[in-house]
Amino acid sequence: MENPIQETTDLFRFQITEEQEEERVDKCIAALIDSLSRSFIQKMIKEGRVCINGLPVKASYQVKAGDDLSFLLPKAQEPDIEPEDIPLDILYEDSDVLVVNKPKDMVVHPAAGHYSHTLVNAVLYHCRGQLSGINGVLRPGIVHRIDKDTTGSVIVCKNDAAHQALAVQFADHTITRRYRAIVHGVLTDDEGIIDAPIGRDNADRKKMAVNQVNGKRAVTHYTVLKRFERFTYIECRLETGRTHQIRVHMASIGHPLLGDSVYGPKKCPFPKLEGQTLHAMILGFVHPRTGEYIETSAPLPEYFQRLLDLL
Repeated sequence: MENPIQETTDLFRFQITEEQEEERVDKCIAALIDSLSRSFIQKMIKEGRVCINGLPVKASYQVKAGDDLSFLLPKAQEPDIEPEDIPLDILYEDSDVLVVNKPKDMVVHPAAGHYSHTLVNAVLYHCRGQLSGINGVLRPGIVHRIDKDTTGSVIVCKNDAAHQALAVQFADHTITRRYRAIVHGVLTDDEGIIDAPIGRDNADRKKMAVNQVNGKRAVTHYTVLKRFERFTYIECRLETGRTHQIRVHMASIGHPLLGDSVYGPKKCPFPKLEGQTLHAMILGFVHPRTGEYIETSAPLPEYFQRLLDLL
């Protein structure tokens, strides 16, 4: 798809692939742009903003290969989230995008129970309101997210044109994303590929799981960096970007992430460790205005480096 930076900034268009066929249109949009909430998407559908081949559809419509999916995002509203003077570890910044190194225990965007001290509160203050409004009042500038306990690189968009261009790159899986992780057990192979679909866990809808029936294709490449007596330090490269992908995939082969009590052991061998050892280190993308390839590297956080030294 051509760079949309010069196109209408609030109109998104995608062609449905065979992989996406028979998916509900609301779920399809959520998978294409994971920063849009399902409730936000369903509201757009009710307002007639979502079309297939030029005609408005209902949320229950099942997309077909070759369908032309388009949706018109509503104009941005003034954010009602308060800017907060929270220090940011900035890896890259210009007039279009900002890449920050998110610390552990920081939520990316406001949600129930977390309406302050989020990354959005911090970037609202830093950018003085110059953020993309595509995702509405709670997620200005947010084109993707990482878990609260995952550290590392997050892209923030300062205008709608940049947001749209980067959303296409995320949907096309052309963003470079390489993570560092520590997993339970000793991996025998130096590298491997996990190609297993991920969807909601049938037994617990709050969790994700390898789901052969309702899952979406998910591919993770891993490389062993160092082996320890009971753990392995690895790099993971995402070919796709499903929710909790690395956590679910590594657990599925018997090597859950150290500290991940959701997909791994409930009791952590390091009591002071809160949450999974997962760090979004390398993030690469084509700049939405210049077309230049930009790659940033977020240094390992102190807690992660201390663990490696201890092991």
